[in-house]
Amino acid sequence: MAAWADIEAMEPDFARRVRARFEAHRHSTMATLRKDGSPRISGTEVRFDGGDVVLGMMPGALKARDLRRDPRIAVHSHSEDPPEDIKEHDTWTGDAKLAGKAIEVPTDDPSHQFRIELTEVVLTRVGTPPDHLVIESWHEGKGYMRRERR
Repeated sequence: MAAWADIEAMEPDFARRVRARFEAHRHSTMATLRKDGSPRISGTEVRFDGGDVVLGMMPGALKARDLRRDPRIAVHSHSEDPPEDIKEHDTWTGDAKLAGKAIEVPTDDPSHQFRIELTEVVLTRVGTPPDHLVIESWHEGKGYMRRERR
């Protein structure tokens, strides 16, 4: 697993673009696992702080309980709708995803804070010309990859 600082050191341009997608909007979506193993989707705010990806949660939040029981997590940035009739000069900023293990960080108040040890970072966007998707990713044990899907 990797801290965000590790991704920045290994792939600085990729990390900069992923971070920009998360920082473009205040709210993101996260997935956790309920006690019965079914998925829970929740809103969250992602912070990049001291070389880590950090999530804060209100006291007693169900998503915090989920993560204490099973730390697997996935987070998806907010995504703009691509133009209906995308042309070569149009751009779609795409979206970003993070996945890994959430580690609770002690706080001085009753709220919850978790940092993510990353196993996966993905950035997806429309290519140029706009007839394909460009998928860039970093996976634990594989490193950075770029592929196109037509």
